[in-house]
Amino acid sequence: MTWDILNIIGTIAFAISGAFIAREEDYDLLGVYVLGFTTAFGGGLVRNLLIGLPIENIWTQENIFEIAFLGITIVFFLPNIWIGRLKKWVVFFDAIGLAAFAIQGANYAVSIDAPLIAVIMAATMTGAGGGMIRDIFAGRKPMIFHSEIYALWAAFAGIAIGLGAIRGPYATFFLLIVIVFLRMISVYFNWNLPHKHTK
Repeated sequence: MTWDILNIIGTIAFAISGAFIAREEDYDLLGVYVLGFTTAFGGGLVRNLLIGLPIENIWTQENIFEIAFLGITIVFFLPNIWIGRLKKWVVFFDAIGLAAFAIQGANYAVSIDAPLIAVIMAATMTGAGGGMIRDIFAGRKPMIFHSEIYALWAAFAGIAIGLGAIRGPYATFFLLIVIVFLRMISVYFNWNLPHKHTK
């Protein structure tokens, strides 16, 4: 049940963030749907490839496709003035997707008795996969490589779960809230990992 809920949360959140980015980049109707669906299910695709789940599982989630379609459609038809006002929500939805898929990846890695480093990698790549594909398709530098401690919070989920500190649905959803909160305050305060500037 926890797996399914995290999958729904992550997919819908990334679908909406992808659609918002497409609107910002002035994509047409097809572009908005392509970027929205790519963002929503790209993370799941990375997750399945990374942790050994069948790829075809992505295409059997009819209800999630319908919900993602509805979310993308709503974003497409929002008036332009609302897009500017709601721009900050892109980061919020992206943070939810990051947290949900990071926890998913970490939980599955733990379930197959993977070592701690593998759990951390699974959390990081699963959580950041959808956003990374979205940014590449939108012609942007992927946030995982530069933006306000993006991937570190996904790795934090892997550490917490890999060390056995998070067990059960309540602790899992508490961790999700914590990661979303940390991601949002890192954006608000512009926290960044060290950069090595060459210019």
